[in-house]
Amino acid sequence: MKWYERISLKTYILTAVGMIFIFVLILFLMGQVPICKCGYVKLWHGVTVSSENSQHISDWYSFSHIIHGFAFYWLLRMTKKRWVLPVGLLFLGALFLEISWEIFENTDFIINRYREVTISLDYYGDSVINSVSDVLFMAAGFFVARKAPVWLTILLVIVMELFVGYFIRDNLTLNIIMLLYPLEAIKQWQMGG
Repeated sequence: MKWYERISLKTYILTAVGMIFIFVLILFLMGQVPICKCGYVKLWHGVTVSSENSQHISDWYSFSHIIHGFAFYWLLRMTKKRWVLPVGLLFLGALFLEISWEIFENTDFIINRYREVTISLDYYGDSVINSVSDVLFMAAGFFVARKAPVWLTILLVIVMELFVGYFIRDNLTLNIIMLLYPLEAIKQWQMGG
């Protein structure tokens, strides 16, 4: 019996909770606000050009984090060709990747990059509650990808990207393009031009 075959469900859960606890502590140490500076928490905030964007439980970018979960599941699942790892370890790997991104996303480097090259002019980083919610949306995407057929996962990605792109002129694909190789034409379109 291999070492990872002896890990219990309770151990996986406690490890995941511990990772999230450390993540929250890191965000606090980075100076991220616990909740929106507006003083209240909303389940949904749908105005992207707003100081409250990425400050509440969910927003248009929550769909991107669900897609992260799909991508991390399939990326980590490819390790099965080399190692047969239990889903619990794959999930902890996905959790680590998402938490790492959320920490990086809240650094001055990425915050300033968003403000320079995207339509997120009033972006000052995520609130802690939004960052934790983003991680939970990734987890939901991970477990959906685990159970859903590949064709359905791909269809969901396409539908979410088109849906969000239509309503806010932004989505995960455009976000990646604009962070890595900003195009003025995309920025102008996103601003309504």
